[in-house]
Amino acid sequence: MKIKPKKKLGQNFLKDENILSNIVDCGNLVKGDTVLEIGPGTGNLTKKLIEKEPDKVLVVEKDKELSQLLKKKFGKKVEVINKDILDCYNDFKFERPIKVFGNLPYNISTKILVSFIKMRDLNKFFDKFIFVFQKEVADRILASENTKNYGRLSIISSWKLNISKINDIEPKYFYPIPKVWSTLITLKPKSKFEEIKEIKNLEHVTTIFFNQRRKKIKKPMKQLFKNFNSISEKLRLDLDLRPQNISIEDYFKICKVYENLNH
Repeated sequence: MKIKPKKKLGQNFLKDENILSNIVDCGNLVKGDTVLEIGPGTGNLTKKLIEKEPDKVLVVEKDKELSQLLKKKFGKKVEVINKDILDCYNDFKFERPIKVFGNLPYNISTKILVSFIKMRDLNKFFDKFIFVFQKEVADRILASENTKNYGRLSIISSWKLNISKINDIEPKYFYPIPKVWSTLITLKPKSKFEEIKEIKNLEHVTTIFFNQRRKKIKKPMKQLFKNFNSISEKLRLDLDLRPQNISIEDYFKICKVYENLNH
């Protein structure tokens, strides 16, 4: 059965055997592992995951046609869930933390990542995420302060995850060939992280700052706090700096002050 990738679902299938093996190796799979794959497509990565003989392989595929293909191809070796991951990411709570793989659709990759970060007890249910992102998105996730890619996504991702870049992937290794490069990264949930009450507050604070990334931080601080001068002094913030010059830790501190004053 010849499957034509659907552009509206952001489908680009990874076909290079060496790269697929490299992705699987990043998971350090052992006996007893449960594996979840997001957007398996035609099952190229799924096949490699099955070869490692984990206890269970679950795949979430939104495309009905591909879901049927995967059931036919792998039978009982795989549990195929024909849903959108954004509708069911909260359903995978097992006794032992699971490993999640995904060559993520470019158009919803950020939404998928943030959905997982929003979960309570992330480290209780997930051991590791091994994801392929569009390079531009990966660069933003991985960016540190004082760089042009540093922004909201860098800060929100770093809140609950330790992130490592593995390598960039050329467009020629995908079908159809995309116009952009991709990047393989691993994301390991932290056992301890800053106690922010709700991610929406961190999203709000970082939006106020990075919507004005060329302005000095005096302006967003003034927007967030009436007594911005005393708060800035307490947090030892230089109001002449710009949003990209403020550390991730300082954004967490700003967010906590904001929460305490608004709740």
